[in-house]
Amino acid sequence: QVQLVESGGGLVQPGGSLRLSCAVSGFTLEYYAIGWFCRAPGKGREGVSFFSSADGSTEYADSVKGRFTISRDIAKNTVYLQMDSLKPEDTAVYYCAASTVATMRESEYNYWGQGTQVTVSS
Repeated sequence: QVQLVESGGGLVQPGGSLRLSCAVSGFTLEYYAIGWFCRAPGKGREGVSFFSSADGSTEYADSVKGRFTISRDIAKNTVYLQMDSLKPEDTAVYYCAASTVATMRESEYNYWGQGTQVTVSS
């Protein structure tokens, strides 16, 4: 059974950091790209970053480049999203998802976690 479980969200002050984790089971990270998406209040879900299983390449949305870092630990079957220099506009529910295609397109992702809330506020 495929399962993705996010953790690490919470309340943080502007300029602070959080590390989100996406623990996967039922498949191995060697064969699936993992993407992070977010849904801010009143907005649709948007791509944040992905990690390609094919070549280990990564991609980021312009809004998070230089502040967020995606990484993967195959031994732990876990993908991380290190979030630094957080801004109030980063407030959202963050989801991880798995796809056989490394892309920011939400429609290409077949398996989703339940999401974790990130709130950036003073």
